[in-house]
Amino acid sequence: MDKPFSFEDFQKILENDDVFFIDETLFCFDDEPENEQMHYLGCIREYEKPYWIGYCDIPDGCEFLTASEMLNAKVFHGRSIKEKWDHMIFENIGGIGLDDWFMQYGDKI
Repeated sequence: MDKPFSFEDFQKILENDDVFFIDETLFCFDDEPENEQMHYLGCIREYEKPYWIGYCDIPDGCEFLTASEMLNAKVFHGRSIKEKWDHMIFENIGGIGLDDWFMQYGDKI
């Protein structure tokens, strides 16, 4: 299972992090070189800009005020998650394997 939901559902999941645990989500893109490292994203509400992406075009990662801003940021070789959605592969969501995450949250999507 690489993309378990639509882009729109993923944005809703991110925007409802009080329902869905998503911090420390690990993913990659199947159109990047094999040696390209994995990417992370998440949301930590205690911060002024709670949404964040790590291992991207910005050396120390970047933070965003909204999920939409994060998903549309051109920080993956000048392209956004929205633009690269068809190539995105989830390794885990919220640090939890996809099957386990869906057992906990799948009925809430």
